[in-house]
Amino acid sequence: MPELAWPWVFALLPLPWLVRRWLRVAAPGVALHLPHPGLHLDAAERGRSSGWRSWLLALAWLLLLVAAARPQWVGPPQAQQHSGRALMLAVDLSGSMRTDDMQLAGRPVSRFGAVEAIAGDFIARRSGDEMGLILFGSRAFLVTPLTYDLDAVRAQLQGASVGLAGTETAIGDAIAVAVKRLAGLPEQARVVVLLTDGVNNAGSIAPLDAAHAAKAAGVRIYTIGIGATEMRIPDLFGSHTVNPSADLDEGMLRSIASQTGGHYFRATDSSQLADAYRAIDALEPMPQQGPALRPRHELFRWPLALAALAWMVAMVPRPRRREAWA
Repeated sequence: MPELAWPWVFALLPLPWLVRRWLRVAAPGVALHLPHPGLHLDAAERGRSSGWRSWLLALAWLLLLVAAARPQWVGPPQAQQHSGRALMLAVDLSGSMRTDDMQLAGRPVSRFGAVEAIAGDFIARRSGDEMGLILFGSRAFLVTPLTYDLDAVRAQLQGASVGLAGTETAIGDAIAVAVKRLAGLPEQARVVVLLTDGVNNAGSIAPLDAAHAAKAAGVRIYTIGIGATEMRIPDLFGSHTVNPSADLDEGMLRSIASQTGGHYFRATDSSQLADAYRAIDALEPMPQQGPALRPRHELFRWPLALAALAWMVAMVPRPRRREAWA
């Protein structure tokens, strides 16, 4: 149904009449001094043309007020659906995430480059979830608190860089930060997705101690170990094969996931990383009724356009009358 957002604007309706009443037009002889006494000005004839112009100007003023009052079409109430889940994404930014052992679209990319691309798509699909972002290296930082603004979370991830939080890996601290932020929410809503490529070698909290605290707080942790198992590097004799993920502590990541009711995923390439995110994305949502909102569609453009049209028509100059000279 139609509705006016600012109906008080119509209090300005008599403004043109008041201005005309207070600022009276002076007579020609008073407004202009004529140097020759024999000359005089005739008062302008008020014909039918001036009448319709006045009505057009009045209509333009009325339409302008209607536009300023912000007419809207208000739709029926619509309930907002939220999943009821709060998901905290914890991403490793330690120095080893620069390793170029991943493939994306047939091109070699760093581990963080693959995470940035694939996790960005994962975030975009979390419509209805509250999401937050933790970045960790030598220390763990909450970059984005829990929010429904998924674009903000993705922008923060894309704006991060390897080494921003230090070159080491504080996995336990990252879990502790996530648990602190999720502990006050309903137990079924608390989820952490932790991605790392190494072993805990920094921070003040041991990963398994942090996992124990997460279990006590009812936080489920899904862990992803990223990094290829083979990589060829050049040497004096050509090249040789190494395992760039030799430092990855898979046992610890499995234990963290097992203790908290989550799952461990191994991603040796970008395809497996995408599969891991798809598996997490398949978690059954828990529908939760959000506040009802009524959609509003602004209609001010129509009366504004009509007001401009009426004003332009009223301002069209009248044709001059030709007078015969004796």
